[in-house]
Amino acid sequence: MFRLALRTLRLRKGGFLATFVAAFLGAVIVSACGGLMETGILADAPPQRLAAAPIVVAGQQETELPKRDPAEEDPKTESVLLPERVRLDPGLADRIRSTPGVSAVVGDVTVPVVTPGGPAAGHGWNSAVLTPSSLTAGHAPGPGEVVVAGLPAQPGAMIQLAAHGTTGQYRVAGIAGATQPEVFFTEADAESLAGGQVDDFGVFTTENPETVAARLNLGPGVVALTGDDRGRAEFPQAEAAGEGLVALSAVSGGLSVLVALFVVASTLALATQQRRRELALLRAIGTTPRQLRRMVLGEAMTIGVLAIAAAVALGPLLGRWLFGRLVNAGVVPEVVRFHQGWLPMTVAAGATALAVLIAALVAARRVSRIRPTEALAEASVERRWLTPVRFVLAVLCFGGGTALGIVTLAVMTGPVAASTAGPAVLLWAIGVAAISPGVTKLVAALLHGPVRLFGGVTGWLAVVNTRATATRVSGAVTPIVLAVGIATGNIYLQTTQQAVSQQAFTEDLRADAVVAAPAGVSPELLHRVQQAPGVAAASEYATSTVFVTAPFDDSRDGHPALGLTAASAAGTTSAAVTGGSLGALTGDTVALPDTVAAELHRGVGDPVTLRLGDGHDVTVRVVALVAQRPGFEALLFPAGLLAAHTTAGLAPQVLVRAAPGVDHARLAASLTAATAGEPVTVGDREALLAAHAADDEIGAWVNYLMLAMIIGYTVISVVNTLVMATARRRREFGLQRLGGFTRTQVLRMAGVEGGVIAAIGILLGTVVSAGAIVPFCLVATGSPLPIGPAAVYLTVIAIAAVLALGASVVPAWVATRARPVTAVALDE
Repeated sequence: MFRLALRTLRLRKGGFLATFVAAFLGAVIVSACGGLMETGILADAPPQRLAAAPIVVAGQQETELPKRDPAEEDPKTESVLLPERVRLDPGLADRIRSTPGVSAVVGDVTVPVVTPGGPAAGHGWNSAVLTPSSLTAGHAPGPGEVVVAGLPAQPGAMIQLAAHGTTGQYRVAGIAGATQPEVFFTEADAESLAGGQVDDFGVFTTENPETVAARLNLGPGVVALTGDDRGRAEFPQAEAAGEGLVALSAVSGGLSVLVALFVVASTLALATQQRRRELALLRAIGTTPRQLRRMVLGEAMTIGVLAIAAAVALGPLLGRWLFGRLVNAGVVPEVVRFHQGWLPMTVAAGATALAVLIAALVAARRVSRIRPTEALAEASVERRWLTPVRFVLAVLCFGGGTALGIVTLAVMTGPVAASTAGPAVLLWAIGVAAISPGVTKLVAALLHGPVRLFGGVTGWLAVVNTRATATRVSGAVTPIVLAVGIATGNIYLQTTQQAVSQQAFTEDLRADAVVAAPAGVSPELLHRVQQAPGVAAASEYATSTVFVTAPFDDSRDGHPALGLTAASAAGTTSAAVTGGSLGALTGDTVALPDTVAAELHRGVGDPVTLRLGDGHDVTVRVVALVAQRPGFEALLFPAGLLAAHTTAGLAPQVLVRAAPGVDHARLAASLTAATAGEPVTVGDREALLAAHAADDEIGAWVNYLMLAMIIGYTVISVVNTLVMATARRRREFGLQRLGGFTRTQVLRMAGVEGGVIAAIGILLGTVVSAGAIVPFCLVATGSPLPIGPAAVYLTVIAIAAVLALGASVVPAWVATRARPVTAVALDE
């Protein structure tokens, strides 16, 4: 039977090519997602500045949080990534130096510096040996001097530098070779600018680095890194980007597998249905059901193996291209290297083979169970479309989609609701796809009157054909449903989430202007802004993420945190105070959103223990409760407390509220004059809103990229399926022309059929997307309608309609070029 399968493939090139394309594209996409996941897991960022140090000692960027209440027996913990750089005590150098095998220890700091030529990284000159960086001119820096690299300066020249909130004049002592702009201070100046802490230590040894690293007694929260792992100390953001890449690729890959399963299944089922006459004849001459199943399985697996073999080469290319787009968008740091080993391709091959196998089993099951006496009748009439498997699958998917909708409405708030709304789209799509033949018949019956009215005889015949061959037509409807449902649902979920996030940010912002200080906001700068004419309130503004450790909090993602100046907090934020006062937001204190306070059972005056962004624990006192938009709550801290535990070390912005009667132009002029000589920029309220929107757009762009890849796959499958379905109807078209139809009427009928298929797919796809969009929008906006341009939906349905019409009419035009008698004879 396997040899027969190979022979039949040669004579069924259309069905072979359609199934091959579906399986091939599925394998390529899954392989690419697998490569992105492997890249994210490894988060491989080889060291650059620290390349000369065989061992790097750095702070542990992961922290352990309890998964359950510590008061319970056997509490378990979970690792989460800290959002800020974890710095070290300089005194750790003595302990490292005393370890046998250590020949030298060099502390390293990195401080953002603003120079006349742009931003640069500041370091201590003692850390130049870690790269190593050597002088090309001049000498090592002394007090009040610097060595620069990649900047337009000459030895002996004076240069103004701003770092850690201070601005000063330095003499250029020398020039060093480097690929990036860098400034080297004296060791004492660098430590002072870094706040007395060290980013990491470069450890030199004459022995095996792994052996010496194992001897180091560093204590909790400190790690010794060797090899390429040293890059984790230099680029801590790479690990965070890796986690995001893993999540993105896992969701996209899982969605791709499910879409591929249905696309391959519908394509293979259609190819098998078109051969029902042939397969029925085989049953009639004595072929056993087992032999028939083996033949169909053999054909399918042969196609699958060929598709997988072709995808082996193109999967990594697509993965690398996608990775390049993510790097260009700033989602992944440039220092991260792309990896695609044998495992992603193996997973993609296994997933594709499984999809083809399941599809082949489903396609062969019905035909193989036909009794020989019913073979020819069964080959000419479609009788049964709802199988037990389809029924169970539909019930499970509809039940799951309904359950997710209830959870979205009853439990979720704000943007978190998208985490349940997204999977609901797919469940509804799969459920509709499972019963698509019956739904196709029903919708075609409903369209019978309008199509007959406007389409005449050809319209009537098109609807009759659609209803009579609903199982075949559903193979073309299913990809349209998937494409329209997934595209519409996910795009409007994203646009609505962006709009709601921007609305929440706008509502909470009372500032009329912003002073951005890349080198950090110093007390002097804040005072100058506060005293500027026309300023009613000015507050430092810092952001981070914090984790509640006591009382127990099950939020593993942490809570957004804002750092504000107590005296001006009420003037620059619109958070409504429901208890206490924001004026008391000084020292170790916090203002809790009332929803968070209720979950923690805390009120004004109660203590809360927090783990800040850099891993430091602090116990703070609740001084105020504030009401914020559900889903967008943020804890409010004194700016000095929060900013000191961020990577920058200082607040990067000052929010400014204008006095009554002061317009934007006057306020901007006043702030510009007040900050003259400082490396700052003055922007209006719109600059803040635009910056917030840009951050949201990055995440949206990534989702659109991955979504476009999957939608593109389903779109190709729509064309693939319709072309295959229409091209196999030469005999039918020939008989119609022999019966009196003209070629134009046949083409018009094919066009109407394509329009009916598009209408059914668009209608069902819209229902699928509504099943997820409506619950999410009710939670996020209070309205069942999404926020976003109507052009998105119109474009989606226009593309679906054009593809369906084109993929129906063009193959029909090709199929009707031959004389009717010839077409009928060739297909006999």
